[in-house]
Amino acid sequence: MTTFRTATSHGLLRDLDSPGSVIEHITPNWFASVMGTGIVATAAATLPVQNVVLHMAAVVMWLLASTVLVVVSTLFAAHWLAHRRVALAHAAHPVMMQFYGAPPMALLTVGAGTSLLGADILGQSLATSIFVVLWTAGTALGLATSVVVPYVMITRRSADTVALPAWLMPVVPPMVSASTGALLLPHIADGQWRLAMLVGCYALFGSALVTGLMVTTAVLGRLLHGAVLPVQAAPTIWITLGVIGQSVTAANLLGADAAMVFTGDRSEVAVVLRAAGILFGMVMGGFGAMMFALATALTVHAARRGLRFSLAWWSFTFPVGTCVTGAAALGRALESSVVEALAVVLFAVLVTAWTTVATRTVREAYRGRVFLPA
Repeated sequence: MTTFRTATSHGLLRDLDSPGSVIEHITPNWFASVMGTGIVATAAATLPVQNVVLHMAAVVMWLLASTVLVVVSTLFAAHWLAHRRVALAHAAHPVMMQFYGAPPMALLTVGAGTSLLGADILGQSLATSIFVVLWTAGTALGLATSVVVPYVMITRRSADTVALPAWLMPVVPPMVSASTGALLLPHIADGQWRLAMLVGCYALFGSALVTGLMVTTAVLGRLLHGAVLPVQAAPTIWITLGVIGQSVTAANLLGADAAMVFTGDRSEVAVVLRAAGILFGMVMGGFGAMMFALATALTVHAARRGLRFSLAWWSFTFPVGTCVTGAAALGRALESSVVEALAVVLFAVLVTAWTTVATRTVREAYRGRVFLPA
């Protein structure tokens, strides 16, 4: 081990004792890098302003997210096979277990990108088939984490347990399933199957929304009445924006798709659902603006106290991306150029955040530092 460090003291993985150490601490929060990269692609594809350059950039980001998904999944599987005891310890850790919500959301995000952008490379039929597989797997895993993780927390609760933004990670995946499921609706046969899919997506929306708002309330209560978040955990406050942005996205996409299901004598139902999505988006958008400002202020506060880079920085990406897709969907429903312009501004923030975090991640991965235990 000493020989390896000496030989690589100025090169690749120089902070590790051996190359095998790369997989020793591959935790589920690595999948946040897939989420953060994939949301750049899907956000770009849904912007109100489109051109060839933006489309090509979105395709490149989708391909990158797909590649990262394969790499991280392979390393994560190798970690479980080679370091099962460490993996079980991570799964039992009260904070790390929350990030088991990241793998299903990674699958769903890449799946959405495949639906929106994959046809250029794979063809429409294959892209849709891959999307169906990823959506099904991501939804099944997300439903599992939304039940299993809270169950473990309830049955193994310790006296000093406090609410954390990371608690949102295992309960938000059904909301991602709802918003991405809206992209799947047009590919389902008209009739009862499409109706069942729409109803199922609204059910997923409801389960994640209610639970997510409960957790967000608990987190805000902790911040107001308890101690401030540890400096290194400060970026996770941005996770609260994920349920807000994703819910606005889902409400408006599902409201728009309702017209495919409720026709003729039932068309009024589609009008009501579309209007409900718009109303929800406007109300939740105000809450999102407040949380965006609060998260920014808390991040600046943490930066002044010595915030260092960690994988938690990926919390700056996916939640902002959901705000982009939410603003784009709401702007489209309202036919509001102001809201659509907001989506473009938020996209610029997202790209800046992703570039910063991705660059730091690559640099720290080259050194080997991000593969060390937190």
